[in-house]
Amino acid sequence: MKPATDIKASPPIVFDGTKRGVLVTGATGFVGQHLVDALLRDGHQVIALTRQPEQAARLFGGRVRCIASMDELELAARVDVVVNLAGARILGPRWSDKRKEALRRSRIGLTRRVVDWIARAQHKPFVLLSASAIGYYGIQEIGDQAALDERAPPQAMFMSDLCREWEQAAGAAAQHGVQVECMRFGLVLGKGGALPMMLLPIRLGLGGSLGGGRQWLSWIHVEDLVRAIAHRWRQAANAGGGEGRRGATNFTAPECVSQAEFSRIAARIWHRPAVVPTPGWPMRLALGEQADLLLEGQRVVPARLEREGFVFRFPGLAQALQSLK
Repeated sequence: MKPATDIKASPPIVFDGTKRGVLVTGATGFVGQHLVDALLRDGHQVIALTRQPEQAARLFGGRVRCIASMDELELAARVDVVVNLAGARILGPRWSDKRKEALRRSRIGLTRRVVDWIARAQHKPFVLLSASAIGYYGIQEIGDQAALDERAPPQAMFMSDLCREWEQAAGAAAQHGVQVECMRFGLVLGKGGALPMMLLPIRLGLGGSLGGGRQWLSWIHVEDLVRAIAHRWRQAANAGGGEGRRGATNFTAPECVSQAEFSRIAARIWHRPAVVPTPGWPMRLALGEQADLLLEGQRVVPARLEREGFVFRFPGLAQALQSLK
């Protein structure tokens, strides 16, 4: 079985004129599958760190070396780029102390093991592209129109602390002369991931505003996300090596919408009504602190990508959703 792509006629994604050795953690996840498929199409050699290496090898048709632990990767291995996407699913059981520790371990603990390998590796990668999330910025008050760029500070709350600690763990690779770029993902739209679950009530004719519907929803099409990873990679390659640098980039589309707008646009595209509101209190009761992910939001803008001239293929939500119908 091959990883699915969302757009049949997508133009090829070029990561580099030089064919590289690439280590990808989280390669079998929603984003990881799209990324690995694009890397293979561009001629790169991929090593996937995964908990299920045999299944991953079958998934990628035997074209990817799959390892279950960083201990399996030789210190002499030629790894030019590391893309760190691994992390347990953030939405799920309530954020008990045990659950929070599991989320930290899957992100921060694994990232530290990757950086430890980099510290000992004979050939250092020139860049570590490490996933983070716009949860870094915490939550934004309903009605706040301020746009949050990469300079906005974190807040004192779990999801913000988790992202900050995750980025700090990745940043330690800079001590070994590696460029570190933290990628703060918004909601990633594709035929997998969270979108099918979000569309289910809409497709059943039960869509509408959630918890008032005024909370911001910052999103990005999965193809633009992979293209932005390639952009970040090329920028790092052009910057050259020799010293460790750290940076952060918002991976969000230029158009940010409210949750109610998202429901209206999706309902129009799928020819369904969007009139049934869902109150927020049942989610607060069921999910506790985790409900902030659904009932609060942030208006996050891709300031750095736009400043660098990155062109989005799907800058608007209607166009993005139409491509995924």
